[in-house]
Formats: sequence, C-alpha cells, structure tokens
Amino acid sequence: MAARVYLRPVAFVDAPFGLDGKVERLAGGLAWFSAVELTTIDGAARTSVELVPVEAIGDVLNRLPGDARRAWINLTAPRLPLTLGERVVRLDQPQTVGIVNATPDSFSDGGVHADAAAAADAGHAMATAGAAIVDVGGESTRPGAAPVWEGDEVQRVLPVVERLARSGTAVSIDTRKAAVMEAALAAGAAMVNDVSALSWDPRSAEVVSRAGCPVVLMHHQGTPETMQNAPRYDRPVLFEVFDWLEARIAAAETAGIDRARMVVDPGIGFGKTVQHNLQLLNGLALLHGLGCPLMLGASRKRMIGALSAEAPADRRLAGSIALALKGVEQGVQLLRVHDVPETVQALHVWRGLRDAALTPQ
Repeated sequence: MAARVYLRPVAFVDAPFGLDGKVERLAGGLAWFSAVELTTIDGAARTSVELVPVEAIGDVLNRLPGDARRAWINLTAPRLPLTLGERVVRLDQPQTVGIVNATPDSFSDGGVHADAAAAADAGHAMATAGAAIVDVGGESTRPGAAPVWEGDEVQRVLPVVERLARSGTAVSIDTRKAAVMEAALAAGAAMVNDVSALSWDPRSAEVVSRAGCPVVLMHHQGTPETMQNAPRYDRPVLFEVFDWLEARIAAAETAGIDRARMVVDPGIGFGKTVQHNLQLLNGLALLHGLGCPLMLGASRKRMIGALSAEAPADRRLAGSIALALKGVEQGVQLLRVHDVPETVQALHVWRGLRDAALTPQ
C-alpha cells in the first residue's frame, strides 16, 4: 500500500472571535480547531506526524496529494440536514438517536422491549425526551449473538415501526437484511442503520438506493459470532477504519446512493479491543475527512465496564455520558444512546457552555 497522509483536526478553541484565518469550523458544527495533525502511514507503519497551524495549511496542502486536499475540503464543509420522511434532522448541532431493541437477547436491555407495545411506548418516551430519531432493531448483534431469521426479525420490528411512524416519530431500522429493510421502510421507517455497512446482504444497497433514504454505514470486523475473538489490525486502527469506511462509501455511491444521505459510524465494540476503542474515540475528528456525518454508538458498551470494575450494562450511564461528550467535542453529529433523557440533559448543558463561549463579550 502506498504512503498516505491523513488530516486530523486538533487544538480546538472555544470561539472563533478575533481569530480570522487562524481557525476553521469543523463540518459546519459548533467546534472550531486551530491546527491539523498530519500523519503519514506507509504500509503498516506511522512514518511521520506533523502539526500544522490552520493559518499555514494552504501552503502545506499544495505539496500534498489529492486525497489529502479532499479530506481538508470535507473537514471544513457543512453537513446537510438528514430528511427522514416529513422530519428534517439538522446536523449543525449534536442530536440523539434513541435505541429500541425489540429483541429478547440484546446485551443491555434484552427482553425489556420484546413486546411491541412496550417497545413503541419506549420509543415514544425517547422522542418526547428529545431524541431526534428512534432506532428500532430486531436482531441482537452483541458479541457471540447468532443470526436471526429475517421472518422473525420482521415480525419483531414491524408493529413497533408502524406504531412509532404513525405518531410522527422519525424512525430508523437497525438491520443488515434487505427484506427487513424493505418491510420496515414500507411501514414508515425513514432511515437504515446497517452494522455491516451494506456488505452482509447483496440486495441491501439496492434497497437503500431505491428508497432514497439516509443510511448509516458502520465499521465492523468479522461477524457478531466471532468479532471479539482476538481482533487485530495491521495498521493503527484509526486509519484502517478510515480507509474501510471510505471504501464502503465508494461502494454505496456505485450502487446509486447519494453521499449526502450517508452517515458513518466507527463501530465501537465491533471487532475491537478496549484499546482499539479508546484509540478510535481519541481520534474521532479524523473521520470527518470522509465528508459524511458521524454517528457514535458507545452507550453502555463493554469497554465502560472494563474501565470501571466490570460495572454491568445497567450501571454504565456515567461512562456513556463521558464518551458521548468526548464525541461531541470532536464534532460528532449523532449520538446513538439507550439513556435519552440523561444524554439530552448533558447536551443541553454542553450547548449552554458553547452558547456562552460564542456570545461576544
């Protein structure tokens, strides 16, 4: 593999006032950065790291290859809103996506929402609490989970999707199966969230393209049955995930899906060790170079337990909030979470701090 230069925004500042030409706005959001870390990866090795002030980036870009210049354009271009049916989700500020698992065996809340009415009520409560989107899934993809037959998955999610969509809630369907996507979209879902990034089912890209709906492309390594069996990467994980997502974006574009409708997710916990996850979370801002909005799904993940005396899934709220705020500080637009009211409150406080910083004195 030829050497490649990657751009990661760093040195974030509270506000751009008085810093014309010295800072840039990240992806049209509420974060400004004053420097860029240029990392050269040659083969499997990191061969150089250079810190460049924003005010000097123009001269540096002139000597870099085209993919680095495209990454700079992507870093500084605003993200268009997502259209989910009649709902429009703005991406100039972070939004929450509530998780409704209509499954008996999800890692965090398996069985809690297995009844369609209870699942729909949970989704309504999340929307009322401030979730911009409710993400409904009928197949657990926790480590070690076995695949679910598509017929069973449809039976689990369809009544939930129908109830939520009828109430005006913006619904996403969390599935990797084309048949489930088709059924859910017909029932009122308006976005697809695929943990396989449209790679598991050969028909899935066609279904999304035909529907013209937004789609979340998530990085993964292996399958749920095997993904946590000693995951490894040949290069630093952040850059390998970047390249993998870039390839999936290109494949989706080839299938006729507009890049403006794509969201990317680094796939925390999907074929990653705790160290891999931490490295990804520390470097999230680099992924804006793909030119798509970012979704972060770190809520209640096992890494929180690993860092806090093996706290069980239902005692990981504080860690989930910490990771959510780590994401929004780096410009993440969508937070996929179990605990919507608590996350929305944290975002309100974060937004209050940002608004105060952006109010000229």
